[in-house]
Amino acid sequence: MPRKTVQKPFTITVIVQGTVIKDNYSGDGKRVSGFRRNYKHADILKLKMKARTLLDGRKKLPVFKVKDELMKQLMEHRVSVVIGETGSGKSTQIPQFLMKQIKGKIAVTQPRRVAAINLATRVSEEFGCDVGRDVGYAVRFNNATSYKTMLKYMTDGMLLREMMLDPLLSDYSAVIVDEAHERTILTDMILGFLKELLVRKRKDDKNFRVIVMSATLDADKFSAFFNKAPIFFIEGRLFHVDRYYLPHSVDDIIDSMVKSIIQVNQEQTKGDVLCFLPGQEDIDKVTSILHQIAPALPREAPMIVPLPLYAALPPQQQLKVFDKVKPHQRKVILSTNIAETSVTIPGVRYVIDSGLRKIKVWRHELGLSTLLTVPISKASASQRTGRAGREAPGKCFRLYTENDYIKLSQNTEPEIIRSEIVYPVLMLKRLGVDDILNWFWLENPGRSALIAALQQLYALNALSDSGKITDLGEQMAVLPVTPHLGAVLIQASKFGVLSTVMDIVACLSVDNLILTPPSEQRDVINAKRRETCTLGDRYGDLVMLKELFNIYNDISSSDERRIWCKSLGVSYKGFKNVLRIRKQISQYMDSMDGRKNEKERHSGVEDGNKSKNDDSNEDEIKTSVPLNYELVLKSFLKGFITNTAIGMPDRSYRTVTSGDTISIHPSSLLFGKKIDAVMYIEHVYTMKGYARNVSAIKTDWLREMAPHCLDRG
Repeated sequence: MPRKTVQKPFTITVIVQGTVIKDNYSGDGKRVSGFRRNYKHADILKLKMKARTLLDGRKKLPVFKVKDELMKQLMEHRVSVVIGETGSGKSTQIPQFLMKQIKGKIAVTQPRRVAAINLATRVSEEFGCDVGRDVGYAVRFNNATSYKTMLKYMTDGMLLREMMLDPLLSDYSAVIVDEAHERTILTDMILGFLKELLVRKRKDDKNFRVIVMSATLDADKFSAFFNKAPIFFIEGRLFHVDRYYLPHSVDDIIDSMVKSIIQVNQEQTKGDVLCFLPGQEDIDKVTSILHQIAPALPREAPMIVPLPLYAALPPQQQLKVFDKVKPHQRKVILSTNIAETSVTIPGVRYVIDSGLRKIKVWRHELGLSTLLTVPISKASASQRTGRAGREAPGKCFRLYTENDYIKLSQNTEPEIIRSEIVYPVLMLKRLGVDDILNWFWLENPGRSALIAALQQLYALNALSDSGKITDLGEQMAVLPVTPHLGAVLIQASKFGVLSTVMDIVACLSVDNLILTPPSEQRDVINAKRRETCTLGDRYGDLVMLKELFNIYNDISSSDERRIWCKSLGVSYKGFKNVLRIRKQISQYMDSMDGRKNEKERHSGVEDGNKSKNDDSNEDEIKTSVPLNYELVLKSFLKGFITNTAIGMPDRSYRTVTSGDTISIHPSSLLFGKKIDAVMYIEHVYTMKGYARNVSAIKTDWLREMAPHCLDRG
């Protein structure tokens, strides 16, 4: 009798249009079980598995050791101040602790966009979700959140914009103000608004939490501001860092930095190098030098990989500092103070500190700004040193003497004391604050500075004669640009030249778009700019920006764009940012019905140059060619009427409002020309007063565009 064949149970799995179909069969071919699951579920499982692998590392952070005690304080008090030393894990872990304790959304503010993006990315990995789902971020011109987002990392400016739409912050159960020690204008403004919320608008909401987090020990001021809020200290996880000083002060910080990098690379064992330089121009110079000399360095030393890091870099460029390099390579990160506390870069064992930073000081009595390179504070020096001791013992090489260090101030001066405050004052007016002199200032900027800001807003028609915010001021307050540029955009919409003006405003919103050529190339590049920008040579720098925008936008190849940018001394990275910002400005104007107003008033000034699709990607912006640049310049005059000057016989200029003497900056296409009247975007002081981003205007435009301002001036 033949033996009966016994079949083993088997499984059939197929994927149909993104769905996993899995069926289990018995030996006789009967289906006994199975399931259908959306294919994305597999991705979710992968995210959750990664989160589990990260948990062990999280538990080793100092903040985990005090989790219970910390959460007890945070839940018992409406306001708490948390001092977390470098490496404590406060920025990533405390928001996650809160998510499990409170209902409602949590906002975490950061002074810098790169920190907001990086923290949201890291925390989403630890939480086990994609960025933009449970955990997301919102920064200027970039929003990665959804209706499911419960933890939102954002720049302080983004939270302030949300406050203007919802002064009660009713969506949030907690606001965490991180890096409060940096004392930026917007951080100080957030603290003032939060105190007002607690004292007046949400005083009965016992579930609303405010947490102020700082990386330095100077917490008493924050505590006192919030009525003696309790302070909680979290120890850091720092290894010992040896400090080295120069025997003598140096004048050439670029040369000293390059020599120090080469020496560290040749003499020190494995580990990456983090270098602190004052600004972008210094970083670009050192980066260029390192690329030039790298092939000539000894082969036995690691190969140097220079990586710049500053706020103006596109996000994808900034993230390169976190990439691993090949064996026998060493990352050399060249950074501004952005890497002091906002960004933690793994692998750094050595820090080279220039001891300098760049700040812009606004002199409200003169209406001009001065860009200064100044010594850092002792607190900043300590933070920079600590970057070398995050993962192992490290070394910090200070490019200044020990006596220079002793002379440093203890803490960094609050930004609000030395900066223009037109936008903060506009925000206060937008939120109905009448007595701005006695508002909830953490650091009062002073009566004269506040009055100067009110006068500028009045000149922009943002305030009425009685000091109340106007409809125009309401519109300006919600745009993602300065009040001056907001006034320009709104006027351009009325004149029918909005598309062209958006192109120029986007260019003005990017720092260092037009680069300063090396001295040996300056004449050649300036001549090429004049040859390329024929209209700019006639009308000035704003029209030049428009011409450059058109040419860049019409080049389809990335390689060709790079070559073109280099030939004209303009920033390729900067123009990539311009296209992204331009798209976002367009979306904001759409939300204000700006385009509707433009169409209603359109009179053939522009050639119907609306983008092919405002929701398209950055490369799909259609070039616009206005037929009348006078209306473009008149639009800018609406926002910069106080930045005008009349030409004198000696080719200097006298400002209309104050009568001060000013000269056209050598970088301008109008430099050396005799012009009846000029408008400028920025008034800076180096050896003397200079006008930057200059345009030629007609004197009769002044009274036409803002008679109320000139009558009072």
